[in-house]
Parts: sequence; structure tokens; C-alpha cells
Amino acid sequence: MSIARVTEITAGSSKSFDDAVEKGIKRASKTIRNIEGAWIQDQKLVIKKGKISEYRVSMKLSFVLDD
Repeated sequence: MSIARVTEITAGSSKSFDDAVEKGIKRASKTIRNIEGAWIQDQKLVIKKGKISEYRVSMKLSFVLDD
């Protein structure tokens, strides 16, 4: 039987929401093993001088714990 855990992370990008998701998962994969799923909980924009300066995503990652 497998046991999974869920953790929440936030990631940002100056390019797009998709890029923020990719960067977040790539970074999380450096310290969290066995990531099996992710879902986007929230998306936010940082606006500076009337222009988008950053795309931010809050996401939950699920991963299977080692035996």
C-alpha cells in the first residue's frame, strides 16, 4: 500500500503562468521525490506601472512517501 502526501508551493515567472508551473515543479523535484500530481490552486499577477511584471501560481503537489 502506498501513502501519499500533499504539499503546497508558490512559483513565479516573468513569462507566463505555464512557465511558473514548470519552474515550480522543476525546483520542487530537486528536494521532493516521487511527485505524481499537481493542481493549480490559484493564479495571481503582479502589476508594476500598469504592466504585468510577474505571473504567480500557488499549487499543490502530491507525492508518494518512500517505504
